[in-house]
Amino acid sequence: MGQKSLTSSNTLLPDYVQDWFASRQWQPHAYQLRMLDAFARGTSSLLIAPTGGGKTLSGFLPSLIDIHEAQNEGLHTLYISPLKALTNDIERNLLQPIEQMQLQVKVESRHGDTPSAKRQRQRKKPPHILLTTPESLMLMLSYTDAPKLFKHLRCVIIDEVHNFAHNKRGDFTALALARLQQLAPHHVRFGLSATVAEPEKLTRWLTHPEQSTQTIQAESST
Repeated sequence: MGQKSLTSSNTLLPDYVQDWFASRQWQPHAYQLRMLDAFARGTSSLLIAPTGGGKTLSGFLPSLIDIHEAQNEGLHTLYISPLKALTNDIERNLLQPIEQMQLQVKVESRHGDTPSAKRQRQRKKPPHILLTTPESLMLMLSYTDAPKLFKHLRCVIIDEVHNFAHNKRGDFTALALARLQQLAPHHVRFGLSATVAEPEKLTRWLTHPEQSTQTIQAESST
């Protein structure tokens, strides 16, 4: 995706994405466009938006466009969920717009229930988007081939991010993020949540100190 600024409502939306929205009689939310702009600028962001308001699509849309247009192989986006069941749901939900827009994007899940043969294949030929849990991510980071696996990583999406911060599992996840920063220092991080008590504190947990950061709040949440 080019380094473009958000100068009009659909500046960052390719025709095929605009057509997809129009076919459903939808209009992109302002915060979805801001997430596209954030990715283009390399700005890590905490998105606070209500459940059912397109929050998940907001996190993935920049990656879907970038992967489809660049046509590169390798792991581009890592999605971290607190629950393995949520990764399965997200995989199903993502496949629909991917198929409808005919995007050349491959999505897979990886967690404790993933068959061994599939996990081995993912190490050799990872999907563009991998949906996982902190525990499975930490295991992948322990592999000797982790530098090769994560070297092209462009985006990390942490869903229900409020569940990770300021607890033991959050500390565990923070260690994984620090390792990812070493392996792919230029990746962007997106945190998604419907409710955040202390946005500034959570943004500090989410992002690397040297990263450009922002908090994006949905219109209905303000």
